[in-house]
Amino acid sequence: MIKGLDHIAVAVSDLDAAVKLWTETFQVAVSHREIIQDQLVEVAMIKLGSLHVELISPISSDSPVAKFIEKRGEALHHFAVASESTQDELDRMKQSGIPLIDEMARAGAKGSRIGFIHPQALGGVLVEIVDHQKE
Repeated sequence: MIKGLDHIAVAVSDLDAAVKLWTETFQVAVSHREIIQDQLVEVAMIKLGSLHVELISPISSDSPVAKFIEKRGEALHHFAVASESTQDELDRMKQSGIPLIDEMARAGAKGSRIGFIHPQALGGVLVEIVDHQKE
């Protein structure tokens, strides 16, 4: 079951510069920062009221985020919806014929489980499903 919006993600080339820009502009602090090695990114989470903004920066030129930035520049990368169970949502969507990037949930930031819906399913918009259950 989808519970609502979890966060929006912005792809950035220089995470430190982006963190400085966002935290100074909105007078907030970074709530979490980590490297997600299997995705070849470093993320910084910033809380703006009830919304989280995830700044994502590639740590390798092989990263999908690096390729995204090369093609589109720094920009909104995806938005994420919160779910009771990422895997259950992926299974339901697969059974419905919805194109997926991930058929199996994988590790995300802060111990979450994530999976992506293919952009062709939603008019070119990349959507992530996330649950914060530490499975």
